[in-house]
Amino acid sequence: MDDSSGARPSPNPLGAVGSLSIVVPMWNEEESFSPCVVAMLAELSDLEDASLITSGQLVIVDDASTDSTPTLCDSLASHDQRVKIVHHKTNTGLGGAVRSGLSAATGDRVLYTDADLPFDLKETERLIRLAQVYEAGVVSAYRFERRAEGFRRMIYSSIYNGLVRVMLGIRVRDVNFACKLINQQVLKSIDIKSEGSFIDAEILAKAERRGFKIIQVGLDFFPRTVGLSTLSSLKTIRRMLGEIFSQFRAIRRLKPDLPAK
Repeated sequence: MDDSSGARPSPNPLGAVGSLSIVVPMWNEEESFSPCVVAMLAELSDLEDASLITSGQLVIVDDASTDSTPTLCDSLASHDQRVKIVHHKTNTGLGGAVRSGLSAATGDRVLYTDADLPFDLKETERLIRLAQVYEAGVVSAYRFERRAEGFRRMIYSSIYNGLVRVMLGIRVRDVNFACKLINQQVLKSIDIKSEGSFIDAEILAKAERRGFKIIQVGLDFFPRTVGLSTLSSLKTIRRMLGEIFSQFRAIRRLKPDLPAK
């Protein structure tokens, strides 16, 4: 299922989806911290005011930052009870940070994204509606336009997406785009092991193998303007490839244990 329409959805007769957690991993994000958390908390408030969710939670994983990010996190949590902070003593990488955040999230639905706000958070409403209407376990977004991220990263991503498709059977565009709305039922039924950027593919592959429905939606992409991205580094790529080859047999052996959602 692919919904790439940019039109605003019609009013939803299905009511609230329950609670929503937004999970965001952070490593040395002092520059992007304020615009990130302001936008996310405002979106949670808007969704609750519109009766699309019953309550909101923001889970921030500080992955052993060496700048002022840990202090900023603790200060925010002390002023807003919706905020939950997970501190890592050592840097675990993207996968480890996301895994910690997903484990800490208590929402009925969990939105995972990045601190650099790669998409308009107002699109969260559309993600929620699509999840309801199509009874999706995961709503996975893809970028309409990717040229802004640079030629080299586009090439790496194309090769990686193709490899994941062949080895794991995932029929999803733009596997590593940091915008996924995940049903808590999915998270409870899969055992996430990735420490690196393979975590996106692992979640999608295991959710699909467990019988959950995955739908896709196209979104406008806003490339990072502050902070540092490491997803195009050779070290990251080697780690992703290593995790594919170490996990693909176990993933392919997974069987559905409940009706597709």
